[in-house]
Amino acid sequence: MINDKIRVRELRLVGDNVEPGVYPIDKARQIAKDQELDLVVISDKAEPFIARVLDYKKFLYEQKKKQKELKAKQVKVVVKEIRFGPQTDDHDYEFKKKHAEKFLEEGSKLKTYVFFKGRSIIFKDQGEILLLKLAQELEHVGKVDQLPKLEGKRMIMMMSPKKPAK
Repeated sequence: MINDKIRVRELRLVGDNVEPGVYPIDKARQIAKDQELDLVVISDKAEPFIARVLDYKKFLYEQKKKQKELKAKQVKVVVKEIRFGPQTDDHDYEFKKKHAEKFLEEGSKLKTYVFFKGRSIIFKDQGEILLLKLAQELEHVGKVDQLPKLEGKRMIMMMSPKKPAK
């Protein structure tokens, strides 16, 4: 709420060049007008509302600027997946391991899983051995977040990249 859109009898006024206190709405508007600034409600949860005397356009600009900075500092987490079968051949394993290593070096998280089709679920131990072997061989670029765990017809293991040493 800003200036004439404020519909209360009195507010608690704060801000630069203003004596903090509770003022009737007309007096608060007059104080803002004398300083050629806007009267802006900053908290409508308090009783009476808390308002501040400030330049509203400048306030909006600074808020957008802060949000832009926060957004720039955020890191997007990318999850890459690699799928194995319980009886994956050595050549296929090495090929997929190279891709996994590249993903971890790029800074992506890695979700590796062994998919069991039909009756191949009897090879659970082979799937677990395969994932643990991969984790051990990629130890230099990533760390295991979640050890191999069977979920339905998949055995899933999560890895994240190690932080580069400074």
